[in-house]
Amino acid sequence: MNNFTYDIGTRIHFGRDALDYIGKEAKKYSDKILLTYGGGSIKKNGVYDKAIKELEDAGIEVFELSGIQPNPRIDSVREGVRIIKENKIGAILAVGGGSTIDAAKFMAAGACADFDPWEFISEGKPMSPAIPLLTVLTMAATGSEMDCGGVITNPETKEKLSSGHADTRPKVSFLNPELTYTVPKFQTAAGSADILSHIFETYFNIDGTMFMLDRIMEALMKTVIKYGPIALKDPENYEARANLMWASSWAINDFISDSSKAAWTVHPIEHELSAFYDITHGLGLAILTPRWMEYCLSEKTVHKYVDLGVNVFDLDKEGDPMEIARQTIEKVREFFFEDLGLDSNLRKIGIDEEHFEEMSIKACGKAGVKKGFIDLKPSDVKKIYQMCLED
Repeated sequence: MNNFTYDIGTRIHFGRDALDYIGKEAKKYSDKILLTYGGGSIKKNGVYDKAIKELEDAGIEVFELSGIQPNPRIDSVREGVRIIKENKIGAILAVGGGSTIDAAKFMAAGACADFDPWEFISEGKPMSPAIPLLTVLTMAATGSEMDCGGVITNPETKEKLSSGHADTRPKVSFLNPELTYTVPKFQTAAGSADILSHIFETYFNIDGTMFMLDRIMEALMKTVIKYGPIALKDPENYEARANLMWASSWAINDFISDSSKAAWTVHPIEHELSAFYDITHGLGLAILTPRWMEYCLSEKTVHKYVDLGVNVFDLDKEGDPMEIARQTIEKVREFFFEDLGLDSNLRKIGIDEEHFEEMSIKACGKAGVKKGFIDLKPSDVKKIYQMCLED
């Protein structure tokens, strides 16, 4: 177990009245706000009008940037930075899911920089300082409303990479589960897969963590496994939506990860799929995860599969460990592809092995190896991609 310092600087307003606090909280940071959002669904469900009213009633001047795309592009970041600098805007309110919030994190840092925001990625420049960021969450998936990291795509270079800093962690987030009622079934399913994958990335760790945190992770997993299918069948089930939303935040706000050395491997591998094919992130994770689990299984790693199978899927602990592990992988498959109804292989979404070689090399980075639950070289990553072509 590592030593750690845990400090969450995000204030959360959770529940049906969460948006009532927008004006009061935003006023603490600036009299000028950049409101960012995606394709305009927030104008249909009333969230836009509510946010504008709260901000204007607080005496805040509002500027807008719409059209933030899924797998957000660096071009949107550049435009946001331009608006902020030209109008001397002091804070951002991002309304949407992870894509909108991630893009806003790069805007918040870019507002204080004298260089192109892609250099946060290409040259590893720190995303600090940053202007304050506030968020209104409309989809449970990425946990961006309570973490400091963001992922951005550069279509020209076919790169989808992450960065972040404590300064880009949202200052305040407004979480009303009712806002997720209209999230389409596919996005609800993909979001559930994303949440579960965030937990897996820390849980599958041979270096050891705290017993307490392993049990908390298992509770978070059981929450997603229980409430994801309920939300699909009954989209306006408040209990299901609330549990998914809060599990999403706690899956990636550093609480479960700070005490371990776990390094993420499935996400970087999936980011190459998204960069090359612009697929939904959660779907890519769902297709990759069972294959990655199968590839990583060995006598050295089997104990984590047994813990997962016994404590989350209620498998009989008295069986052969390897058999329990195989049953556990099958349970994960069933959840993603039967309970959530997601496509089960890459061919079903039009992906073949044309770019696997290049994607595998990029996934392993400059070091040529992706360290994690087990270390993966490009040849290993390519095999995992190939495993994803068939059921």
